[in-house]
Amino acid sequence: MGILGRVGEVLAAAALVAGGILAVLAGLGLIRLPDVAARLQAATKPQVVGLALICAGTAPRIGGTEALALVVVVLFQLVTAPVLAQLVGRSAYRSGVSHQALLADELRDRSGGPKGGADRSRR
Repeated sequence: MGILGRVGEVLAAAALVAGGILAVLAGLGLIRLPDVAARLQAATKPQVVGLALICAGTAPRIGGTEALALVVVVLFQLVTAPVLAQLVGRSAYRSGVSHQALLADELRDRSGGPKGGADRSRR
């Protein structure tokens, strides 16, 4: 194995370690952060980046079409995680979960605030 192969292995290992650390920090954020908005940040951003790093570290070892499948997994996460976070956030807002920490409340004008609204027929 040449020097280039060893550098590739070190980079793959670093990506795996960094991805694992981000995944653990995302899990800790879900447990430790105080409100829904902060937990949504922990559930989406570091989790997706952590998964991408883990897949980037794994892809050189498996190669071929399996590595292409990892790319599809990362793309799927990049598309679905923000959508899921938006739906969970809106659901928490509508159910009346505490949201005093919000700096702006764009939904209040559109839905009449949490727990009921001026026009609940337009969902």
